[in-house]
Amino acid sequence: KESAGQAQFEEYAAEIGLPLVSFRPQYIYGPKSNKWDYIDWYFDRLCRDQVLPIPGDGSQKVSLTNSQDVASLLASVLNNEEAAIQTRIFNCGTDDLVSYNEVAALCMEVAGVKEGKIQHYDTSLGKAKFPFRLTDFFVSPDRAKEAD
Repeated sequence: KESAGQAQFEEYAAEIGLPLVSFRPQYIYGPKSNKWDYIDWYFDRLCRDQVLPIPGDGSQKVSLTNSQDVASLLASVLNNEEAAIQTRIFNCGTDDLVSYNEVAALCMEVAGVKEGKIQHYDTSLGKAKFPFRLTDFFVSPDRAKEAD
């Protein structure tokens, strides 16, 4: 959002010529990641044999990014001073999008859950405790690929 504080700061930094590199990570999982609640929410409900409510038909696309890929991106830009100076914003994401239904299937496979209690619900009811947005949410990592 253009009204977000982060976007306003980035615009201001560009206006005054302040060198700035901004990394925007998207739904990170894996070793040393500090926010587990997205995927853990799925595992918690599946492993405790609870209903797994998924908004809409579950086809919304999301980008889940491995923490090691994010670390590689951080290192590649830091080791390339020209890219860091010329390019201001790096989306830390992946091109491999998955649907909310696919996230559920992957979590069931990993946890050895044969049949989860998936229940799709009308998005007009709101998000409730669902960990992701109600709509597609992913970013283009093209700029990050160019810097590598």
